[in-house]
Amino acid sequence: MEDNKIIDALLADPGTGVQLLLTQYGGLIHAVVRRVLPNDPQDAEECAADVLVAAWKHAAELQRHNRPLRAWLCVTARNAAIDRWRTLRPRQQECELNDELAQDWLTERRSTEAEELIAQLLTELPEPDREIFFRRYYYGESCREIGRRLQMQEHTVNVRLSRGREKLRKQFTALRNTY
Repeated sequence: MEDNKIIDALLADPGTGVQLLLTQYGGLIHAVVRRVLPNDPQDAEECAADVLVAAWKHAAELQRHNRPLRAWLCVTARNAAIDRWRTLRPRQQECELNDELAQDWLTERRSTEAEELIAQLLTELPEPDREIFFRRYYYGESCREIGRRLQMQEHTVNVRLSRGREKLRKQFTALRNTY
């Protein structure tokens, strides 16, 4: 189903819109959330529900700005899960969320505008790079897992990520400087 039909449904009849959203992107939302909250199934479920509510609340904005729904949902799910993870952990026991996720510039907590810009740039990547980036930075899959799924060498995945990050960094910097 096309994203604009889902957004239209969210605006016209939120119940139907949420059902369509769940059908099309429920697995994606849950996968992103569970990567950050693998040991907290109830919290992961609540977090996924929060993402659905956020989609409903932001449907008009998504429609107005013609935002790519998949990218917006990935960013929103990841950030909601990270926020939930942080609130679940006492400050004195805080440890790194995930070394691989926490170290990369793509997954740092950013302003909504910057996140949306990065998400937009990611949706414009050619395949398989787009799939590799989504799986790595939004689903939190390891390079080995991505390689298996896409039938590539782990080294090839790493090289594509490295080159892609540099390309995205340059594009992001250029776009940010034009504002």
